[in-house]
Parts: sequence; C-alpha cells; structure tokens
Amino acid sequence: MRILLFIFTVSVTFTSFSQKLKTENVILITLDGLRWQEVFGGADSLLVDDSGYVEDPDDLTRQYWNTDPVVRRETLMPFFWNTLVKEGQLYGNRNLGNKVNCSNTMKFSYPGYNEILSGFADDERINSNSKTPNPNVTVLEYLNKQKAFKGKVYAFGSWDVFPYIVNEERSGIPVNAGFEKEERGDLTQKEMILNDLQDEIRSPWGGVRLDVFTHHYALECLMNKKPKVLYIAYGETDDYAHGGKYDQYLWSATQTDDYIREIWEYVQSDENYKNKTSIIITTDHGRGTNPKDTWRSHGGSVPISDQIWIGIIGPDTPATGMMTGDKQYYQNQVARTVAHLLGVKYDQPKAGAVIKEAMK
Repeated sequence: MRILLFIFTVSVTFTSFSQKLKTENVILITLDGLRWQEVFGGADSLLVDDSGYVEDPDDLTRQYWNTDPVVRRETLMPFFWNTLVKEGQLYGNRNLGNKVNCSNTMKFSYPGYNEILSGFADDERINSNSKTPNPNVTVLEYLNKQKAFKGKVYAFGSWDVFPYIVNEERSGIPVNAGFEKEERGDLTQKEMILNDLQDEIRSPWGGVRLDVFTHHYALECLMNKKPKVLYIAYGETDDYAHGGKYDQYLWSATQTDDYIREIWEYVQSDENYKNKTSIIITTDHGRGTNPKDTWRSHGGSVPISDQIWIGIIGPDTPATGMMTGDKQYYQNQVARTVAHLLGVKYDQPKAGAVIKEAMK
C-alpha cells in the first residue's frame, strides 16, 4: 500500500510539474560584453561626450543623454524596458542589490560562453579564446541528444570561435558563425542574398562578422526550420568597446535590442511559438568603468568585469520586471534554467541551480 501511494505521489507530482510549464521552445541570446551599467542606466556620463571615444559628442549626447537614468535606459534599449521588463524579468541591477556574476575567474569570452552553455566554470581547461573544441557537453548538445529535440537545435554567432565553443563536430548541432555562409538545405532567397552580401560588406574585425548577418541568418532559420532550441550570439558591442568606440557600442546595443524585439514579435505571431516560447538573454562578461583604462577591457585584471545581467521572458516567467533585493545569481544558472523550462532534467551535477524566480 505504501509503495502504491509513493508511486501515485510521484506520478501526480510529475504531472503537476508538466502541466505548470507551457514552454516548448527556448531562444537563448547573448550580447557580448554589454555592461549592466548601460542596461540599467543608459549612456554613461563619463563616456557619452568624450571626444576620445565618440566621433560627434554633440550628436551622441542629443541622441542618448538625459539627466534621468530611466529615460536614458529606455532610449538605449526600448524593447528591454517597454516589453521585457513589463512582461518578464531583468536581473542584475546592482544599484538595487540584485547581483549577477560570472563564476569563472577568466572574465572573458570563451570561458563565459562555456559557463553559460555548460552550466559551470572550467578555468583549468578553458582559459583562452583559442579555437579549441569545448571538452564540456553544453546544454545545447545535451538537448540535441534528447528524442524530442534531436535535429531541432541550431546556433548562430558573429564570432568565428562558436563552432568550437558548441563543439559542432561532436554535438552535431549546426553552427553558423564568423563569416560562414548558409549552405545547409534548401536556401531561401534571403539566405542567398545574405551569402552574397557577406562577401561584399567588410567587417571591421578579422574574426567577427557584423551582427546584421548573424541576426538575419538566425531569423530565417526560426521562420523556416522551426527549431525548438535556438542560440543567437551577437558580438558587436564587445568589439566596438575594445576599439574605444563608445558611440558604435551604444548604437549596436540599440540595434541588437531591436533585433530581439523583431524575434519576440515574430515568436508571438507564429502558431508554432506563440505563448510556448521563452527567451533568455544575457552576456558573457562585463567590463571596467574607468574611461581612461578599464572600460575598453575586461578579464582578470579588471575585477568588476565579472558583473553581468540576465533577462527572461516567456509563458512560465512571472511579470516581475526589474528584480530587486539583496540576491545573488550566477552565469552558471542559465544552462539548467534553459533545460528546466523545456521540462528536461539537465544531468550535469556541476551546473548551477535553476533560477527559481523565473518560474511561476
């Protein structure tokens, strides 16, 4: 009798858990090196009119500056503040005691992306940005091994290291990154045009393409291949910051915010995704605050560059808005949260805990 009662209890609990979650698809998005300071406060007063970092300080100030940080942040990222915060959650406003940090000590890209995707830091093995296949199984690869998601996981990135971070060869996940053209399956007319334009429109960087290509390749995949799990990694914000171009950094943040709006609006218009899709947005690392030396940089020599942020919107996430209170979260919680939203137990004991507040 006790055994039967136990089985019944487990069955009811599992059924209840399944019924609570409406998410059937997850889109994970990262913006490389975008600081929490801009996300929550908009344009930085120390940089917005600095002629050393801005080509036309007067013009940029007219576009982005206001004495009210609420107005500044809404101007910089209108989708975040008019939709994401109203319908979902945004973590990491340290001014209100809400903290999000990397747990890896490297504080640069590959270690950050590994932590986001695998759910744990691996400082011993992942301590450079070299093109080395990731020895860790990411949550993308883990999901791609599940029957319900096999062949329905895709990744797109601006940085040419992403095929190694996702370990495309081992995982079997199609990764379009760097200056790679889309050559898989029957191409849409837009994909063929993107392939041609990618050859003709030069990027300022050797290993990172412009985000416009990453975005539209990913959007075409979303519209035509209907993935259940999609990872999009935008890269411009970090590269413009390294180059000391604060105006381009802000413009890129605004453009990427609009890209995310376009994705969300498409999701909410398509019967395959509407009210069944969660979007998680975050960054791989932060950066310094001193305009003269640390803003352009991050890593072990810039202690606060482990300070990041996370945004979540979807049918299972309460519309709590900007999270407040003295609470600590970590980058390593993203992977298990992705799996949990999809009703999958992520069998990786090292991974950080699910972000419980993200679930109703």
